[in-house]
Amino acid sequence: MMVLEHPPSGCPALVLNADFRPLSYYPLSLWAWQDVVKAVFLDRVDVLSTYDQEVRSPSFAMKLPSVVSLRDYVPQDRTPAFTRFNVFLRDGFACLYCGRREDLTFDHVIPRSQGGRTSWTNIATACSRCNLAKGGRTPAEARMVLMRRPAPPKAWELQEGGRRFPPNYLHQSWMDYLYWDAELEP
Repeated sequence: MMVLEHPPSGCPALVLNADFRPLSYYPLSLWAWQDVVKAVFLDRVDVLSTYDQEVRSPSFAMKLPSVVSLRDYVPQDRTPAFTRFNVFLRDGFACLYCGRREDLTFDHVIPRSQGGRTSWTNIATACSRCNLAKGGRTPAEARMVLMRRPAPPKAWELQEGGRRFPPNYLHQSWMDYLYWDAELEP
């Protein structure tokens, strides 16, 4: 992970909930500068930190916000969307059969040809090698063992998982607002 002193391309702003936690860790909750300026004018956010760059009009100048917090709290207990990315995040970006992290795809634990459905409880992250070895069989038929059974994740589990995979860059002004609830070392 690289910490930048200059704003990343496009000057995105880190968006925090009203409790000052990021709306999402992975992908990190970022808004384009245009959306943030609009939200400032609509009085929907508070600006906590700014870049040195300004936007100007004939009668107005404003430093671009780098960190904002929402005025109204957005509940985070919603059910996570069933997406390929969230399946990978739930499974820690690792094959549930062998633990490899390369060439990932997803596998129907009970194959569709045997009545398996595409759902949280029947989809597991698998590397191409394991997926090919398993084929259209169940893990028992293929003599393969899942490290854990797939299950629907809670929103907080995906947030927790996202913290383990920080983005490639973080702006210096964001550092005081990320990972503040992480356990401190003695």
